[in-house]
Amino acid sequence: MAVVMKGAETAARMKKSLMEELTRLKQRGVEPKLGIIRVGTRPDDLSYERGALARFRELGIAAQVYEFPEDVEETTFFSKFAKIDASADVHGILLFRPLPKRLNEDKVRRSIHPLKDVDGMNPVNIAKVFAGESDGFAPCTPAAVMEMLAGVELAGKSVAVVGRSMVVGRPLAMLMVKRDATVTICHTKTRNTAEICRAADVVVAAVGKAGMLTSAFVSKKSIVLDVGINVDKNGNLRGDVDYDAVAPRVSMISPVPGGVGAVTTSVLASHVLRAASLLTA
Repeated sequence: MAVVMKGAETAARMKKSLMEELTRLKQRGVEPKLGIIRVGTRPDDLSYERGALARFRELGIAAQVYEFPEDVEETTFFSKFAKIDASADVHGILLFRPLPKRLNEDKVRRSIHPLKDVDGMNPVNIAKVFAGESDGFAPCTPAAVMEMLAGVELAGKSVAVVGRSMVVGRPLAMLMVKRDATVTICHTKTRNTAEICRAADVVVAAVGKAGMLTSAFVSKKSIVLDVGINVDKNGNLRGDVDYDAVAPRVSMISPVPGGVGAVTTSVLASHVLRAASLLTA
């Protein structure tokens, strides 16, 4: 049976340094604050939001949700977004994506202050990730995957990332390359995804389709990380991996819930603290 990679263990490891940094900031009179911007009520967004708010309460970091209706007017949204971005009280901004198609997401990505862009969507931060630089903000989910793999030697290992989004797949591939892994990105046009995944040492599922990655995609040596957050008709969370079928056939696996998602909120907190430090230096 596989070793279960529990996010709580990684989050606990991170907590000590987070609390130390928070103490240093408060001693300087800085009260770090996250602004969560959500348009509509997508179940996966609400799930992440609940987890983030719970983690921030646990750590003692302020967080405020700015909720907009699904049919918000574009001018209204961008006007209010600009005010949140300019607020001296808000040190980090988490925007749930994708936005409704009538809202120009590219405009938001380019307008957000790079130092408040704690989920790595501004071109400045994305460029730093792709350049292998450490002073920008990587998207939180890829960064959480790397935290969970902190004790795994990746140099020379083969990695298959299933999914090519700019939120997870592509930046994750660059973070893996920085750790000297050899990465293949699989997507909807890849003809032999299962074969590529079976041959890989590490497999990351990031497609947003419940149970998509089956036992045909893995081998006994596989380390499988599931970043999928899918909500079924009963309101239960499911990952992109068919956990029951895959877990008995691999060496290590992260569950959903209780895996990468539990670490993502800790990474988000670390980014907010770093942003607060940079903005108030």
